[in-house]
Amino acid sequence: MRTSRSFKLKNTGLFKQLLLQWSKNFAEVTWLDSNSYESSKGEFEAILAVEAFTAVKTDYRNAFDKLKEYQETTADWIFGYLTYDLKNDVEHLSSSNFDGLGFPDLYFFQPQKLIMIKGDSVEFQYLKMVDDEVDADFEEIQKLELQEFQQKEKIDVKSRISKTEYLEKVEVMMDHIHRGDIYEANFCQEFYAENVQIEPLNIYRSLNQISTPPFAVFLKLEEFNLISASPERYLKKKGDDLFSQPIKGTARRSPDSQTDQKIAEDLANDLKETSENVMIVDLVRNDLSRIAKKGSVQVEELCKVYSFKQVHQLVSTVTAKIEEGIPPVEALRISFPMGSMTGAPKISAMKIIEKLEETKRGLYSGAVGYFTPEGDFDFNVVIRSILYNAKNKYLSFSVGGAITARSQPEKEYEECLLKAKAMREVLENV
Repeated sequence: MRTSRSFKLKNTGLFKQLLLQWSKNFAEVTWLDSNSYESSKGEFEAILAVEAFTAVKTDYRNAFDKLKEYQETTADWIFGYLTYDLKNDVEHLSSSNFDGLGFPDLYFFQPQKLIMIKGDSVEFQYLKMVDDEVDADFEEIQKLELQEFQQKEKIDVKSRISKTEYLEKVEVMMDHIHRGDIYEANFCQEFYAENVQIEPLNIYRSLNQISTPPFAVFLKLEEFNLISASPERYLKKKGDDLFSQPIKGTARRSPDSQTDQKIAEDLANDLKETSENVMIVDLVRNDLSRIAKKGSVQVEELCKVYSFKQVHQLVSTVTAKIEEGIPPVEALRISFPMGSMTGAPKISAMKIIEKLEETKRGLYSGAVGYFTPEGDFDFNVVIRSILYNAKNKYLSFSVGGAITARSQPEKEYEECLLKAKAMREVLENV
């Protein structure tokens, strides 16, 4: 179905920037960038998928069945997203909170043009109908003049709930924990702006520059835009191997190296933060065990400190071997939504979350990624992300954290502000 051509690159960093700039020519765009982050699980430095040949777009009803049919029918590369509200397809749940964004619950497309960067090489995989454009496109990209991207207007970001309301809601969540309804739950709040006009690609460039995360995404499908600086992998399948890398536990960075090292050490030894992580690891292990070969679920890393530009994080890695005969989409269905964005027990936590949060999560705390023709896949967790509907000019980002019996509401609020810092910075030009 595809013609593949590879070229050597003289300057990979520059080519990536020009490639992203070139993507403005297309209506459907998915850009995935690892930002040269070293990972034994990574496949590519960056991938650009543009120009839909086919697509599937749906609400949550039977969404995973529709995705399974689409993935198996195309038997090709497909790129897209799963919103958090697909929980309503997996379980008997609902989403009735305010939704200013109006994204479809699931959206995937089969790109006509696929460009993958690995080391100092770039591979063009084009569908037969456009494979005569490879040389011309490569030449056009190289001849582009790099443009400076800058947000012209300051965006006035508002909070959906006040600090007082947030603290009260955390107290209610902790009451549920003390009663034994749940052990932990991820509670989030929305920041938003109305009637704003932005150039999403400009915002992405700015956010990625100050965050450089390993699972960055720029996505444009019709009027729906995602600008993501995610540090977290949800689930990856390579052959019969499954990898999940939940994040729980956050601490600030310091410009002073000694102070920064002390903050990282304190995070590694923080009982509250490590207990958050361990509970979610247990949940992920349980999810994967439902589709894994017996005895294959392993915790490869537990509560390891990873340092990103904005924050230190506790990251764990859970691996498994998928049982023979289980379709790729089923691995996502069984484990969705990801434990790091829900809580434990998962269904009880999701019910309580829905009552306490004021906004429908939509793509926030969902996932973006791709399937290969062989049925392998890789998906991130949509956090540290800005969502924008270009049609109704509504912009939104949400932040949150895990509430446990050890939580202190004031500190949870401070953690939210820490996670929101980079996004506010690029929007408010501060």
